Amino acid sequence: MSLVHQTLKLASSPPQLHVLQWSPWSLAALMFFQAHASASSSIRSPLRLKSQTNPRLMRSLVLCALLASLTPTLLAQKEKRQPLTEAEIEQIRDAGIYPSARIALYTKFLNEHAEVIKSLTNRVKSQARAKHLDDELLDFTALMDELGDNLDQYADRKADLRPALKPLTEATPKWLGILRALAGEPSFDEARKEAIESGEDLADQAKRLLSEQTEYFNLHKDEKDQERAEPK
Repeated sequence: MSLVHQTLKLASSPPQLHVLQWSPWSLAALMFFQAHASASSSIRSPLRLKSQTNPRLMRSLVLCALLASLTPTLLAQKEKRQPLTEAEIEQIRDAGIYPSARIALYTKFLNEHAEVIKSLTNRVKSQARAKHLDDELLDFTALMDELGDNLDQYADRKADLRPALKPLTEATPKWLGILRALAGEPSFDEARKEAIESGEDLADQAKRLLSEQTEYFNLHKDEKDQERAEPK
């Protein structure tokens, strides 16, 4: 169904509209049609407009308010990104129940994103560069948050993560250095700040966890290299 036909159909519907199913452009078109209808009605019946509220006009005003509140959410949903490629997701899935292997993969993917951000840092400023940086920073933050969640899960089950934690603790300062060297610009500064915050959290988490695990497995040498604590 074309946008015009959809709009005309919705304009003739009751006020209880399922606006979440409509794009911002459809809603904007709808308001145009309804505003036009209201204007025509007022020309035909000026005395009626003075004596009572025009229901079409009220409906348009309500839709304006809804559009203003829903547009950011709708656009964010539309632009939601997947930080990993299908091939990378498959590698994570193949690592399965092996914590160190999964952490090593996340560290590898984050290193790759960090190198892309570094390569873009000193390039000539342009709209395309800014968009690329914004996307990379969002992906970088999402991956660091996912890795942090994995660390929490594996630490709770007393998996020996030390083989993967040492490279991670060495990588996080490098990532933060790259992020801090990137001068902020309005189009991606918010994403840059969020990435730095996530990087600091991950660095602290990895460093603390490595220290805790070193102490724990020095006392429980028989549990070295385990994937999870086994009942005794």
